Amino acid sequence: MIQQDKERSKISDPITDIRHYIFKIFSNWIWFLITIPIALAYAYYINISTQKVYGLETVISVKEKQNPLFSGGTNIAFNWGGVSDKVEGIRKVLNSRTHNEKVVRKMQFYVDYLEEGRFRMEDVYGKTPFIIELDESQPQILNSLIKVEFFDDKNYRLSISFPDRKKQSTFNYETNVSDFYQPKNEEFTVNAQLGVQLNFPFLNLKLIENKDFIGDPKTYFIKFNMVDSVVSKYQGIRTSAVSGTSLLEISLMGSNKSRLVDYLNKTIEVLAEDELRDKTNFAYSTREFIDLQFASASDSLKSLERNIGNFKEQNAIYDLSAEGSAIFAETKGLDKLYQQLNDRLQYFNNLEKYILTSKDFTKIPAPAIINMEDASISSAVSKLTELSIKKEQLSKNVTVTHPSYIAVNQEIETTKNVLLENLTSLKNTVQVNVNNINKRIGTYGSKLASLPKKEQKLLNYQRKYELTESNYIFLMQKRYEASIAIAASVSDITVLDKAKDVGQGSSLPRTQFNYLLALLLGTLIPIFVIVAIDLIDSKIYTVEEIESLTLIPVIGVIGVNTEKTNLTVYSNPKSSIAESFRALRSNIQFLFDREKYQESKVILVTSSVGGEGKTFVSMNLASVLAMGGKKTVLVGLDLRKPKIHKDFDLLNDKGISSYLIGQDNLEDIIKKTSIENLDVITSGPVPPNPSELILKPATVELMKFLKEKYDYVIIDSPPIGLVSDANDLLRFSDTTLYVLRHAFTKREMLKIINNKYYRQEIKNVSFILNEFKLKSKYGYSYGYGYGYGYGYGYGNYTENRATKRSIIKQIFNKK
Repeated sequence: MIQQDKERSKISDPITDIRHYIFKIFSNWIWFLITIPIALAYAYYINISTQKVYGLETVISVKEKQNPLFSGGTNIAFNWGGVSDKVEGIRKVLNSRTHNEKVVRKMQFYVDYLEEGRFRMEDVYGKTPFIIELDESQPQILNSLIKVEFFDDKNYRLSISFPDRKKQSTFNYETNVSDFYQPKNEEFTVNAQLGVQLNFPFLNLKLIENKDFIGDPKTYFIKFNMVDSVVSKYQGIRTSAVSGTSLLEISLMGSNKSRLVDYLNKTIEVLAEDELRDKTNFAYSTREFIDLQFASASDSLKSLERNIGNFKEQNAIYDLSAEGSAIFAETKGLDKLYQQLNDRLQYFNNLEKYILTSKDFTKIPAPAIINMEDASISSAVSKLTELSIKKEQLSKNVTVTHPSYIAVNQEIETTKNVLLENLTSLKNTVQVNVNNINKRIGTYGSKLASLPKKEQKLLNYQRKYELTESNYIFLMQKRYEASIAIAASVSDITVLDKAKDVGQGSSLPRTQFNYLLALLLGTLIPIFVIVAIDLIDSKIYTVEEIESLTLIPVIGVIGVNTEKTNLTVYSNPKSSIAESFRALRSNIQFLFDREKYQESKVILVTSSVGGEGKTFVSMNLASVLAMGGKKTVLVGLDLRKPKIHKDFDLLNDKGISSYLIGQDNLEDIIKKTSIENLDVITSGPVPPNPSELILKPATVELMKFLKEKYDYVIIDSPPIGLVSDANDLLRFSDTTLYVLRHAFTKREMLKIINNKYYRQEIKNVSFILNEFKLKSKYGYSYGYGYGYGYGYGYGNYTENRATKRSIIKQIFNKK
């Protein structure tokens, strides 16, 4: 038993036989001849039908810049620098909905310029003879194709189709209000010229001439889209920071290069404008505050000039006395100092009120109109403004629960509290100084009382005028400085490489890649199919397969019968089938021991199931033995499906079954044939109990009689895999021939005979491969090299003879 297991382990698995699959793949070359051209044709279709997608990019530098015209010694007392480390913030802005909506609205990219192409409506933005000028205050029809047909360079027909006169959506791009329009007809048509305004309840626009257009006008289409849907497409703009630098690469994919160029350049332009506006927001707030103070000082100065003139004219006094001039000179400095302290105190109060009542600190009143000894106020105000701008930018991209947003809020609160504490301290200090100045000014009251009344009034007027004029000049200087600061401020965004169409090829479709992929798939798919079919297909095709599945030897290979009769050996003795059986006759001699050589021999022919050709083999084997001069009898012991009598043109009224039941004797059932030395015992009428009949002692007597009379007894038995009759007949046989049919017998069927062979229930058994084609898809041919016989010829033998295969079946024949 151990020896048998070792022998079984030597049987190879056909799945691992590389040569097996190589031969199979090459023999199915017709598959590749079909699949590769189909795959390449499909790749060609994909390449010409897929929307071409281009990729363009621009490169910018994001770096904080300080205006060199303003240094620490500049009179203006604020810093307008931006937030540090802006690159990541800029990336968020570029992908934000707010920024992209601003760009889309400025470029009016919610308007599609289309042209009917071979596979789709093509985007022809920048390639039309007209540019749309919208009246954005009026409604426009949404998502409907507006056809524009040109008669010549100036005249065109505009038409819109309204199927079933369904309600059409309209949208006002200025007010963002949606509405509906009920068409009166199924089609709207109007003829117009370029430059003429068109105003309808659903459409309000003007087509103006595109000076850059070259070529002949064609038929075009216009479509208006919702802003939000268009914006969502551009929010996917790609931004990538160059490691270790302040450079930012911005790229965009699309089907129209002109649109990509305009969008990329405009998005950078809008980004730079907004960044500069945020950066100079502090300066703008300062100038606005100065403008208010400047207007008030100007009005006061004009009023004082009128009052002084009227007073001098009415009182006939035109100048101060020497004593009045001295008093004026002494109080002039104190008045200026008093005014400065009061301005500072007023600013502190306004700033404190603003911080306590406001939530937006991007427009804090700037300390630019006062001289600040304590730099902490300016620093705190600047920091609070920067943090507020950062918070505003974050709010466009993250939620209020985001950690970065919460951190900025906490920092704002901390800075605000510190600023309020500093303000309280400074207010107290300034108030003390104001009180001291008031005391000093009060000491000059007695000297002023010694002057005449008219001179006292004139002195007071001049003091007020001098103080107002000084404040006016100071404000004028600060306003000038703030304006210069705004005008001279530069954006932190620098364009290093503008987006430009320089003939870039499309990124999609990847033509060469598609062809290579098609070639690969056209090769791999049939390989996978061939291998998969082989793995699924469990039929036997070659001798190698049989040898890989069993230790039982193959004694012969029979070709395909092309004759009209199954008695091929007798009807055409020179045929390849006859040669195959002659080779089989020679090989059978080696199946018997030397002692058995001169004795009568019993050969049992069986198979796994019906249709494998055991009867065909039995008849021709018996014929070739008889034609070789051996007395042979063919015994039809397949009592269930008798067939032998048909090919020998004999009656089946008497036979084995009638003998076994005692109805006929041996002489009655043995029938002569037209073949010399060959007798036949047919099966006889089909009995209801064939298994029981075979077990009768009469069967033993029959076999004993036949062995005494004939050299060879050929038993055509039932299939061993279907009924037990063959098992009962094995005891009479000297050797067993097990018939397998090419492309019919399944590998699993060999388990039946293998199990019997391994359990030694059957001995001296050999396989015959029937109906083998000389050249199968494996590329094998059997003949001299194997010693099994020649097996030439074409045709088919089955239990029910098949018709000739169609050409298509022959092409796709797998095995």
